[in-house]
Amino acid sequence: MTTRILFAARPERWDDYRDLLPAALDAAGIAHTIDLFEAPHDPAQIDYVIYAPNAALQDFTPYTGLKAVLNLWAGVEEIEGNRTLTAPLTRMVDPSLTQGMVEWVTGHVLRHHLGMDAHIHGAPWDNTPPPLASDRPVTILGLGTLGSAAARALTALGFPVTGWSRSAKDIPGVRSLTGEEGLRKALSEGQITVLLTPHTRTTENLLNADRLSLMPKGAVLLNPGRGALVDDDALLAALDGHLGHATLDAFRVEPLPEDHPYWHHPNVTVTPHIASATRAPTAVHTLAEIIRCAEAGAPLPHLVDRTEALT
Repeated sequence: MTTRILFAARPERWDDYRDLLPAALDAAGIAHTIDLFEAPHDPAQIDYVIYAPNAALQDFTPYTGLKAVLNLWAGVEEIEGNRTLTAPLTRMVDPSLTQGMVEWVTGHVLRHHLGMDAHIHGAPWDNTPPPLASDRPVTILGLGTLGSAAARALTALGFPVTGWSRSAKDIPGVRSLTGEEGLRKALSEGQITVLLTPHTRTTENLLNADRLSLMPKGAVLLNPGRGALVDDDALLAALDGHLGHATLDAFRVEPLPEDHPYWHHPNVTVTPHIASATRAPTAVHTLAEIIRCAEAGAPLPHLVDRTEALT
């Protein structure tokens, strides 16, 4: 039996998947045909949609035989609340995506820990050594796949890492906190805080003025997660006050508008949403495995719990 798959992403993305996706499906033993959303196809005959939320497809109603939608992004906030989608939704969990995030987080934590900016920009001679990693507490908000991987990498470098998440996690060497009291404790102790929680109704403006005020004087915020997790006005005010720096990779509007204050603030570094990306050579194997499991009647890997989004 042939499995019919629809590729629904920006048309230029198909160039990355044109050869790799069929090869991965063949290797997984999946007889298949692949349709492109922009080309004529019968929605009722589609079994799976490989999907990017910025694609033209927004109404899933015609896809009456849909078994699952496979998101190409790690974040699902732009699709999980879509009420026309009744089929199961999976998120992208990909080794390259995870590795990219670990490298970005580790690089910028070390940058701020070592005070590299001052030397790059030609500070006066000062041979005071930076503290060792063991003396620099790091907080990670969000201990999912990406946050847990970043926590393990920083712990391996000797940083004391505190993680905060909705439920307690068991990660060797990482202190796990939950709840509002745990969040406040984590923020108050982290000299560098990394924001990697998912964006949901309950995490919108997670870092508001009150919570930002808990961070130590001179503390650094790294946000490679989602722009809507931070109250922008509150962050700018905190940067004009007690916070030392914010390095931001995700924003409410992207590309970040040219007139946005972040571009011009001396204590802000903007990176253009490059912390982590889905890379086709490895992502295709995740996609093929999800479809293989579904066709075998096994539980879907990386299934999204949409309960909160739809209530």
